[in-house]
Amino acid sequence: MNSTAAPFDPQNYPEHSVSRLMEPPIAVFLPTLTVGDATEIVRDLAANTRVFTYGYIVDATGILVGVVTMRDLLLNSPEADLENIMLKEPFALSVNDTVIEAIRSTVQKHYPSYPVCDDRGVMVGIVRGSKLFEEQAIEISAQAGAMVGIEREERASTSFWQCLKFRHPWLQFNLLTAFIAAGVVGAFEGTIEKIVVLAVFLPVLAGQSGNTGCQALAVALRSMTLGDLNPGSEKRQFLKEAALGLANGALVGITAGIGMYFYATWQDVGESSIKLATIVFLAMTGSCFLSGLAGVLVPVTLKKFGADPATASSIFLTTATDVASMGFFLGIATIWLM
Repeated sequence: MNSTAAPFDPQNYPEHSVSRLMEPPIAVFLPTLTVGDATEIVRDLAANTRVFTYGYIVDATGILVGVVTMRDLLLNSPEADLENIMLKEPFALSVNDTVIEAIRSTVQKHYPSYPVCDDRGVMVGIVRGSKLFEEQAIEISAQAGAMVGIEREERASTSFWQCLKFRHPWLQFNLLTAFIAAGVVGAFEGTIEKIVVLAVFLPVLAGQSGNTGCQALAVALRSMTLGDLNPGSEKRQFLKEAALGLANGALVGITAGIGMYFYATWQDVGESSIKLATIVFLAMTGSCFLSGLAGVLVPVTLKKFGADPATASSIFLTTATDVASMGFFLGIATIWLM
């Protein structure tokens, strides 16, 4: 006997759920069926339907209770009942799983196909492993675009007007956040007017702190996708990225400080050369420290508010790193030199 215990219609499920990837289940048997009868059904199915790897065992109500491989059917006696040779309590995906949740739960399994069951355990379809990990590739490739406000639906074939609709709102938002960074610089306009060499190193600090934050952000997003960054492990990741930001900031701060010393000496700023070099070192160390934290904080915060952690995270991160780096640099310079 080969039947499905529940109606099959993937369109009844949410757009981003794993259920949208389902195919109708085949090779579905009752546990009382014998190996011989199941083998005859498999022969008919193989000649008239698509490729399959497993036989799924469901009870009279359609609840998944076991799974058999084609090898099980070949090596066991034709008189044996399937319930005596099946693997009990098989792994199954839930119809409510998102694609990412399904990928996380199957990443170590690598099965050719996975049964999908509803909340009662009734089998409603199967998802092929190749299809699931094809979606994973799309998901990961979409992250880079999502970080800067590119919608996942946008492709090379997307129309000009649709692309404009997808991208432009985020650019307006990015402009708004840029005004915040500009406001920080404007608050220290008097300091910059008196010590012009400071302006030369503003983009250096912003660039280095931005790169530090992007490194932390990339690792955080990858860890979220693979299920490595869970609520219990967030604190550990914060501390790690803070330590990395501090160490990297200090190391590049030494190089940047030396560069500032030689530049300030060349500009003949007098005894302030050493002070300016020290300010650059301190500002670089502090801004990279905060940027490392922001690289984890931004996606974690977006996730807590129910948003996609990758969505425009780069825009939020850039604002944080620009404000931190410029604020540190100009604030320390104002206190120390003015």
